Amino acid sequence: MGFLTPLSEDGCRDYWISLLSELQAGSRVLLAAYNDDVIVGTGQLSLSLSPNARHRAELQKLFVCSSLRGRGVGGSLLAALHDTARQLHRSLLVLTTRWGGAAEKFYKGFGYREVGILSGWSAGPAGARYDHVCLYKELSL
Repeated sequence: MGFLTPLSEDGCRDYWISLLSELQAGSRVLLAAYNDDVIVGTGQLSLSLSPNARHRAELQKLFVCSSLRGRGVGGSLLAALHDTARQLHRSLLVLTTRWGGAAEKFYKGFGYREVGILSGWSAGPAGARYDHVCLYKELSL
């Protein structure tokens, strides 16, 4: 998810606060899934404001509490992100995720198509590099 362990509470708080300016500017959308009053998942759309890119968004940081995975929370969040993208006239979504991981299978199950592999796109805490796959989905408006 872009975080390295150990992740401190301060580090988490700083990340969420760092989104505030983009949320206020309208260049980012943040959705959350709740179980009662507890957030159990989130997903984001990063919206390009460039004139030649107003048709697309990058899907980022879609995650679900590990104890609730496989129960439809991620699919519901993804559907809500797709609906939100359509409402904002975004017809092309792109994302990257670790190549060969469960998330790749998840997205492909929702019709995302592979563009290619990004060798060494992310690095772990010990410096090991991991390949990612770039995926996209065309949305009907």
